[in-house]
Amino acid sequence: MKKRKNMLSLLVLIFALGCAGCGGEKSGETAVETEITAQLVASGDETVAPSSVVQEGMEPVYGKSLKDGTYDIQVDSSSSMFRVTECSLTVKDGEMTAWMTMSGDGYTKLYMGTAQEAAQAESGMIEAQTGEGGVSRFSVPVAALDMGIDCSAFSRRKEMWYDRVLVFRSDSLPQEAFADGVIATAESLGLEDGFYTAEVILEGGSGRASVQSPASIEVRDGTAYAEIVWSSSNYDYMRIGKEKYLWSGEGESSSFTIPVSAFDRKLTIWADTVAMSEPHEIEYTLFFNSGTIKEAVQ
Repeated sequence: MKKRKNMLSLLVLIFALGCAGCGGEKSGETAVETEITAQLVASGDETVAPSSVVQEGMEPVYGKSLKDGTYDIQVDSSSSMFRVTECSLTVKDGEMTAWMTMSGDGYTKLYMGTAQEAAQAESGMIEAQTGEGGVSRFSVPVAALDMGIDCSAFSRRKEMWYDRVLVFRSDSLPQEAFADGVIATAESLGLEDGFYTAEVILEGGSGRASVQSPASIEVRDGTAYAEIVWSSSNYDYMRIGKEKYLWSGEGESSSFTIPVSAFDRKLTIWADTVAMSEPHEIEYTLFFNSGTIKEAVQ
């Protein structure tokens, strides 16, 4: 760290001397500025391999599609070193901001852009606030949900900028967060209380698991509930957000009744498997196709 600081100090000194004697020439400035920027941007073996957080088929959801209010939301990060443990999204007049609570205090500031841009920026820095337990919290603007957003983070220990990509997940929002007509629900589809079937597509995990399709659906008091029957009996609960749904233990395969907050969009769920040495939650998505809804034969 001391070596890095000394190198940066030397570069700044060279830059200053170059400016004093260059008579306004820009070529020397550009070379030194480029070297200073390189010293501030993490790359190569200084970073961990990023993961892809933008799922195929995602379409941006903008603030105008949401009702004013504050909602808990899930944030996916391209780096395991930048983990958001809690996040609240505030929507007002079509604009969105989020308070992100981190897993620690390893980052002192953020910049909504790439690390290269952050190292060259003269403004726009978002300073860390100290949250409960000493962890860092940041208030950031959110351009859209379900879209990759560049966000660089400045490491307290390494004193370098690190590239991150964040996705604020619309499928983690409650149904009441969406403006009328934005998502297809049992009510908007005109489904009366009763029994139906609809095709459902499961994605995620290792690809070995599957669910029964069409799924049985019951509409009660305007809300749709689906029976999810897995190809395995190794799941003991499903989770949507913070709500868990338990298996009754009946039948040969794990089955659960869960609410369907929306049709025609991927809904994130977690299923806990006991097939491994220790119970383990696996993330999946379910897609209920409204075009396949049929009344069930009783």
